Amino acid sequence: MVQQAERVAPAAAAEPSLQEWRHLYEAAIRAKELAPWDWMNEVDIFGVENPETGDLGFVSVMGALGEHYAVGVYLGSWALYEFWSLVEAGPKAPPERILEIPQLQASFEDRTELRVEDREIIKKLGLRFRGRGAWPLFRSWRPGFVPWYLEAHEARFLTTALLQLLDVAPRFREDRSLLEISDDDVYLVRALRREGGAQVWEDRRVQVPPPPPRQIEIILDQRLLQSLQKVTRSVAALEVDLSMIPEGMRDTPQERPYYAYNLLIVEPQSSFVLGTELLAPAPTLEAMWGQVPQRLAQQLLRVGILPEEIRVRSPLLRQLLQPLAQELGIRLKPVKSLRSLDSVQREMLSFLRR
Repeated sequence: MVQQAERVAPAAAAEPSLQEWRHLYEAAIRAKELAPWDWMNEVDIFGVENPETGDLGFVSVMGALGEHYAVGVYLGSWALYEFWSLVEAGPKAPPERILEIPQLQASFEDRTELRVEDREIIKKLGLRFRGRGAWPLFRSWRPGFVPWYLEAHEARFLTTALLQLLDVAPRFREDRSLLEISDDDVYLVRALRREGGAQVWEDRRVQVPPPPPRQIEIILDQRLLQSLQKVTRSVAALEVDLSMIPEGMRDTPQERPYYAYNLLIVEPQSSFVLGTELLAPAPTLEAMWGQVPQRLAQQLLRVGILPEEIRVRSPLLRQLLQPLAQELGIRLKPVKSLRSLDSVQREMLSFLRR
């Protein structure tokens, strides 16, 4: 039985003003007219310093293959290096990983892809768009959450990034070395300099080293472990996986929809489901990850089973479960596929979609 995911608490956020929307749409229209995807690829990245916070966003132009035109702004060094990790993994990367990278995105869609709220803003601004792939669409991507409407500060920074793209893209067309990344991780970054009463955007070369590993606090109750240690080992192996459910969930219409993650435990010989639980990415994705070992331990204790071996294919899940496995003397086995679990998961997703 699939349990209800934990509630994600709603957070109040300021919506963009009509003037902020106007500036954003004007910048997007100019970017669309420039069509930088005709000579830029996703990996031709440059940084933009947020004038309000000093934080860096990294601009990537999508659409070189002529299928989907968009401009993404990856937020911070962690997002930048997650992007490079995806590029390196190629088709092998799980498709949901892109949804776990914080970014802002301006894309150009068919009218049918817009929601009522998007069309209302366009109507208020008195704008008109015609044809396929002509309608600007703006979304904020946060790890574990459905791409959603922009908040005011996000709209302002996305506007800034698009305007800097208008400066950088034509120069890159003339000089391909402009966006070369040095061996010591130095990127071109556009930053605002104040001269007296004037504000001037300038090129800087900024080193952006890989960020330190994310801190994940593992939660493990010692009393729970003591109870599990008394359980007789009764199965040779279990398949365990943690995967995103690609259907948005929320408890009230006011909340930002999130993607729940399914912690699934399957006995591989019989394909019998020993446990399944939906976890919400609250308050953060890292906090949810930290709960996974304890949730797995609770499920094992509930069914009274302790395996000799747990098979996982995700390096992250293997890392999360390492402390639990050590405490209980369970062998963690990395595998390329989880055939029984995948079969069960396909049936579950089919049922949820119905």
